[in-house]
Amino acid sequence: MRFAGAPEYQVFPTREKPLKPYQAAVLAARETQPLVREVDAEVVVVDILTTAAGLAAQLEARPWATLIPHVLPTPEPGRPPYSSGARLPRTLVGRELWKVVDPLVRGGERQGRDDLNEARRRVGLAPLEHLHGGISRELALIATFPQLEYPRGNWLPSMRVTGPLLWEQPSEDLEPPPGEGPLVLVAPSTSQDPERRMLAAALEGLAAEPVRVLATRNRRDGVGPAKQSGAGRAARAPVSEPANATLVDWLSYGKAMPHCDVVVCHAGHGTLVRALAAGVPVVACPVAGDMAENAARVAWAGAGISLPRRMITPRGVRLAVRKVLADPSYRERAQEFADWAGRHDGAALAADAVEELAASGK
Repeated sequence: MRFAGAPEYQVFPTREKPLKPYQAAVLAARETQPLVREVDAEVVVVDILTTAAGLAAQLEARPWATLIPHVLPTPEPGRPPYSSGARLPRTLVGRELWKVVDPLVRGGERQGRDDLNEARRRVGLAPLEHLHGGISRELALIATFPQLEYPRGNWLPSMRVTGPLLWEQPSEDLEPPPGEGPLVLVAPSTSQDPERRMLAAALEGLAAEPVRVLATRNRRDGVGPAKQSGAGRAARAPVSEPANATLVDWLSYGKAMPHCDVVVCHAGHGTLVRALAAGVPVVACPVAGDMAENAARVAWAGAGISLPRRMITPRGVRLAVRKVLADPSYRERAQEFADWAGRHDGAALAADAVEELAASGK
């Protein structure tokens, strides 16, 4: 394996550098095309956000696959929009209510297709008739648990749910807090919640509970755009280490989670599926991005609880952890995820699919 530097380009427009939709992708596609040609790629695997590399692969007429490192984001009629955090409707009335927003969602999808087709025109590719053209119709690797995917009527033969692709930085082994109580892991996001609201709420809320707490700052001390208050002071929540807790800068989730009884996290997909792969139920505290969607999916699957942002308080976290510990069905459902993961190696399944695409010569 060797590495080559990809062109860096701005994805989202700012006031300093306003960009039209896909404008940056057009520039980066032209920079990436020579690299695809140089390595003589038999398959190009592209992250769902990396539009430029997908365009470059098509310009060189190479088979290309899209890697989707979370649940499939394309909508279905009568369903909540992706990332809204709303649960799958259980009744006809619920489905009819969500159909009210379908025209808005469909309009946005058509606009996205038009913007992508303009980018395709500018680089010399033919327009696409179908929506979501940034997802390959040759192979789409959906790197999540099938148990987190809602039933759909629009699955394509090119879509493969492989199971999660797990990776983490190495870490030394850590001893959990002493005692016999249930072990709760508090696993904040590495990129969100710079005020450390969830971490502080969990430590305070669980301080008097008959549990042991293992928590990590994820190397966030002094990092991140914390809000300012007063005379320019950072309004980070004060974090204290109660007697029943061990608070560290970094730890291996892969090593720690198999020993845990509950994981409290922000519901980033990587942390969420790592917990489920270890058979541990989750208290999901979403704050941004796809976290609300992931939290809704794990609650729908019965392997955890979704805690709305307004309830990410010491009392809210405490009651949610109590509920998960008191109801064995959460653990049983999470164990079903772990059993599935034990029978399916996501990385191997994804690699097999990519090799099949290469062998097909499409």
